[in-house]
Amino acid sequence: MRTRHSRSRRAALRIGATVAALGALLAAPGPAHGAGQPSSYRFPEGVQDVSGGANSTDGPVLKADTAYRSVIKPGGKLYFQLILDGENDAYASAVALPGPTGAKLAYGDSIKVSLQDADGEDCDSQRRSIGSAQYPHPIAAYAYRALRKNLSVCQKTGTYYMVVERESDPASTPSDWGLDLRYTTEPTRSGAGASTAPSGWSSASPAPEAGTPRRAHGGTGFHDATELSPGQWKDTIRPGETLFYRVPLDWGRQLFAGGGLGSLPSAKDGYIGTALSLALYNPAWGFVSGASAPYDGKQKEAALDPLAPVAYENRYSTTDETSAMRVSGSYYLAVSLSPEVGQTFGNAPYDLALRLTVRGRATAGPAYAGHAPDFGAGGSSAGDSSMKLLAALGIGTGTVLVAGLAVWTLVARRRAAAPGPQGFGPPSAW
Repeated sequence: MRTRHSRSRRAALRIGATVAALGALLAAPGPAHGAGQPSSYRFPEGVQDVSGGANSTDGPVLKADTAYRSVIKPGGKLYFQLILDGENDAYASAVALPGPTGAKLAYGDSIKVSLQDADGEDCDSQRRSIGSAQYPHPIAAYAYRALRKNLSVCQKTGTYYMVVERESDPASTPSDWGLDLRYTTEPTRSGAGASTAPSGWSSASPAPEAGTPRRAHGGTGFHDATELSPGQWKDTIRPGETLFYRVPLDWGRQLFAGGGLGSLPSAKDGYIGTALSLALYNPAWGFVSGASAPYDGKQKEAALDPLAPVAYENRYSTTDETSAMRVSGSYYLAVSLSPEVGQTFGNAPYDLALRLTVRGRATAGPAYAGHAPDFGAGGSSAGDSSMKLLAALGIGTGTVLVAGLAVWTLVARRRAAAPGPQGFGPPSAW
């Protein structure tokens, strides 16, 4: 005869087993960082491997809002086909993942993304170079097709071509680079609207927000970037590592961002000219602005130049920084630390401070002719992903909090330190 006590005991055992299995599952992404070992770039689940064509006729067709993974060789030029309609603007982006760790790079090593129509006319293009941070770290570029009455090219419905080119210095390490590819669309406005960029916005940097810095740990790339709200934040970063954060910005909001390294506990001789690098990308993964700071063992800071408030009309600006502030959604801050810092001052993690200020009142967005695009879904924290998995398993939140608090603490720490199961590695590992 089954008793209430035995049923309760079996239920408790099932919950305990589920929590244990869940803890093992969530803790599985991979080993924690070793000294001086930067995290791998995390691709999303379901990413599709694709090989670019050597010419336009060989290029595979990409689907909108789908993640693709590819590789490009030194001096390579790859073609991908996009089928675009006559109702939406389009943004094609590529994230270049130089490797391996320790590879030698030069200032001019770069990636270029172009969007071309069926007649070979350029709709737009953008080039991003490694710059003064001459070590492997992710860089991204995008190109767009804009539907405008005063334009004669790139206005037709049909096949377009995303062209990704890599320029390599002869002295650089001749290794393949990984690529994270995607394209997304944005409806045109319904009716007429202003066709000039706003002006007169404040360019004075505000004082940092008061309050105790909160702790966060950055993601490995765009897909798992850690969301931050305005305020002061602290993290740790290893030499050779790049951490990604995302800051949601509504229409009318203006972002001020900066970051810095903490001082060493004891004085050491040395100086790194470009130690800390900041790069801001818009929701379509287009480069907005960058800054860098040196390091000599004492606290140092870098800050982005003041940016325009987010406005649809910014796209009409002739200034690249302002033009990039064209859509609302998640803006991404990538923070990189030079491996030279580790060679000079040691490979232990370095204290990282981030300061984010958002000014301006949120305003109404444009009247889109179609469904407003969602540029806000840029990733989720470890806790968000865990709760989604809990929902899929049908486990009550309260039960798990009571039965598995220790598991969650361990998992959060492991996920913050571990590279993802689909991290960027040598092409042979794909």
